[in-house]
Amino acid sequence: MMVVDPVGVTLLGLPGYGLLWVLALLSFGVFGRRLLGLVHLLRRARPEDRFDQLGRRFWHFVAYVLGQRRLFEEPGIGLAHFLIFWGFVLFAGAFLWNLLRGLFPFLPVPYADEVGVVSLLLEIFAVLVLAAVGAAAVRRVFFPPPHLQQTLDAVLILSLIAALMVSFLLGQGFRGVAQGPSGWSPIGSLLAALLSAWPALAGSSPGLYALMWWTHIAVVLGFLAYLPYSKHLHLLASPFNVFFGTLRPAGDLGAGGAGEELVGGSSRWKEFTWRQLLNGLACAECGRCDRACPALSSGYALSPRTIVHQVKEHLLEAGWGARKDGAPAGDGGGALIGGLVSEAELWACATCLACMERCPVLNEHLALIVQMRRSLVGQGSLDRTLQETLTRMGRYGNSFGQSDRMRARWTQGLDFQVKDARKEPVEYLWFVGDYASYDPRMQEATRATARIFQGAGLDFGILYEGERNTGNDVRRVGEEGLFEMLREKNLRALEKAGFQAIVTTDPHTYNTLRNEYPGGAEGVPVWHSSELLNRLILQGRLPLKRGLNVRVTYHDPCYLGRYNGIYEAPRRVLRALGLQLVEMPRSRSRSYCCGGGGGRIWMEEPPGVQERPAQNRLREALSLPEVQVLAIACPKEMAMFGDAITTTGNEGKIAVKELSQFVWEAMEIEN
Repeated sequence: MMVVDPVGVTLLGLPGYGLLWVLALLSFGVFGRRLLGLVHLLRRARPEDRFDQLGRRFWHFVAYVLGQRRLFEEPGIGLAHFLIFWGFVLFAGAFLWNLLRGLFPFLPVPYADEVGVVSLLLEIFAVLVLAAVGAAAVRRVFFPPPHLQQTLDAVLILSLIAALMVSFLLGQGFRGVAQGPSGWSPIGSLLAALLSAWPALAGSSPGLYALMWWTHIAVVLGFLAYLPYSKHLHLLASPFNVFFGTLRPAGDLGAGGAGEELVGGSSRWKEFTWRQLLNGLACAECGRCDRACPALSSGYALSPRTIVHQVKEHLLEAGWGARKDGAPAGDGGGALIGGLVSEAELWACATCLACMERCPVLNEHLALIVQMRRSLVGQGSLDRTLQETLTRMGRYGNSFGQSDRMRARWTQGLDFQVKDARKEPVEYLWFVGDYASYDPRMQEATRATARIFQGAGLDFGILYEGERNTGNDVRRVGEEGLFEMLREKNLRALEKAGFQAIVTTDPHTYNTLRNEYPGGAEGVPVWHSSELLNRLILQGRLPLKRGLNVRVTYHDPCYLGRYNGIYEAPRRVLRALGLQLVEMPRSRSRSYCCGGGGGRIWMEEPPGVQERPAQNRLREALSLPEVQVLAIACPKEMAMFGDAITTTGNEGKIAVKELSQFVWEAMEIEN
């Protein structure tokens, strides 16, 4: 007994292939209409060149789309998603094959499931996908993660995927009943043996095979029509989102548009670039960014997922407009900032990059937030203390409002003269930074760094009053004009100095000099002090007189670690000094932000904050057995963690020391 050709039957008064034409045209018509409308909206947004370095982009696509690299950071969930993804790809190919065969029945080709090796692959993946869908369903129902939204849309998609697999496998089973077992269809043969136990089913197996074939095709066509209207639009958008992701260093913010021109920010969809808007369409709403966000976990009014989602909602509402015929209308809809996205959400971000580090589709949350911050700065809608800080920055070139003649006053505690790199050439120009220069809590560590350099015989100097804040956090609060002014003044000072490399103790300064100043990473070498200290130790240039037998834990600064990938150098320095390094559970790329970046250190704390990020991080350090010191590699952290110790009443329980303080202690203590 042979199976019935599914398109050879008459259904609803139409030949099978005729009905298939009707269903296919309807499905692809609905799908294409929506998709073309979305593409048209993106084309109307601001331009941005993301067509460079196509080779690198291809390998990003291979790693993050085909390889699902980010998802495998959680192995169980990653494997389930990997199987569903590749099952989707395989069945999409089989669907197109069968669709073409059904639409053109005169073609001398078999259906996909009639080809042995294809049939075997489809059966294997059908079982694996069903297992993955089952695991996902159990997780959603019985062990729902707090960051995962429970939506009807998600349930519907899982149900459709399961229906696709079940209809295919049942079809294989009915084929096996009609035609006998096949070595290329082990699952189908097993099902055939079970189905043969019911004579009524066995006798109707040719027709039931056709029914399953049509069920499978109908589910796929329905899924296709529904897809661009659902949150699972990310299945289509995310591969493009990954391919057109930024190839700039994480620390290079850029101006967010064609020609890298200065912009006044974005408050409406047409003021964003097409790639920034693509973030929203690609978002899977998985919540990984929310789970990683220190601001959200501390009770701030910020959800990275919501920011991306609301930009998407604004695009669809304002960009699509009130349309009746499906054509994009124009610029209707409500406001984005102050409407869908509150000002409090935008100012809560510490720009720690944790959200982007975890996003499986490479969304660029920070670019969206900074673009909207630029708009708020243009309108004067700033936190009072932030506004005062920016005013001081514009007037004095530093966030403390101190005279530039006071910048190098910390050198007065030294018994040697630090060279002025503007007057005599040096090997290393030390760009000291605001907090290392002006904050009394940090000045002892700054002097320790100078003594270490001197003791190592390093030829170094500073810019004295010629130095200004590099503008890293100024730029990230959205004050692009002030950033450009600071950068211009610093570049003029650098042109007057003679040096071969730059070193700094401040990761924020390091990031800007290396990634956002001309000639940074590809010109004059820029070193963080931890890298240079590690190098000096390896070269034997530091006269370390004894080991320090102290248990310490190390906090990875966001702008040193996640932004610039420097994780090992500080740890090597600590271990070389004989310190017992105890890692916190959240370390390296998963390090928990202190909360001071992105201008947060200059802002007032909003009401309702449960626990400041620095307090949360301090609690984590205190939970480690017998740890006496929290080691830091960022001057701002001396202020952040020092305040956290005071406000939580933990004075005397743990100390905070900058890396150079440990090194100097090991150099100056006699055996």
